[in-house]
Amino acid sequence: MNNIAIKIENLSKSFGQGDSKVTVIDGASFSLKKGEFVSLVAPSGAGKTTLLMMLGCVLEPSSGKITIGDEVVYDNKWKVKDDRELRRKKIGFIFQAHYLIPFLNIEENIKLLPYENGESEKVVGKRVDSIMDYLDMKDKMKSMPSQLSGGQNQRIAIARALANEPDIILADEPTAALDKQRAISVVKMLKKITREQNVTIVMVTHDDSLLPYCDKVLSIEDKKINIKVNAKV
Repeated sequence: MNNIAIKIENLSKSFGQGDSKVTVIDGASFSLKKGEFVSLVAPSGAGKTTLLMMLGCVLEPSSGKITIGDEVVYDNKWKVKDDRELRRKKIGFIFQAHYLIPFLNIEENIKLLPYENGESEKVVGKRVDSIMDYLDMKDKMKSMPSQLSGGQNQRIAIARALANEPDIILADEPTAALDKQRAISVVKMLKKITREQNVTIVMVTHDDSLLPYCDKVLSIEDKKINIKVNAKV
């Protein structure tokens, strides 16, 4: 049984051409297992968001290969017919801002993506009930985003990312807008999700105090990817 969630081989990304060409990521190769919690760190402008968007199949690489599970999705060109469908079904996203739709209640926000994937109301309802129970937020289902705190809305963003049962969740500085206590609470929750839901999470962060909670730390240095494996915590 394949335990690899995502595998990157010789992945590169450049912008511009000729004298104005700038290479941001150069020959990145690594693999992440299912159920791993991974942080991505680098100085500002070093390519964290670029790498994250390539992992999420939002940004097309210049060259290389991306395999998600058993499926090669990119090999010097897209190998999938519909990259949007791929994202909807296999990848969840969490951002620094929660980006909940303000005129939909919490339940409607979370169910929106599974409904777009054509799933039945009964199946989606049961799954969302389970997720909200898991995150201890079920009593907020009918609330509007404006009625919740920043930490609560970030929990809802996590619930939304889980709603389509993704293999991978990409989190771009999900704790940046939270205070220290709430940031640690969210990171502990993300770690718990990787263990219990067998989801791989890649989290961009500038907060070094959160790194010990991660299984691996990916860093970008001189356009290359370095990997540090943490002791189990």
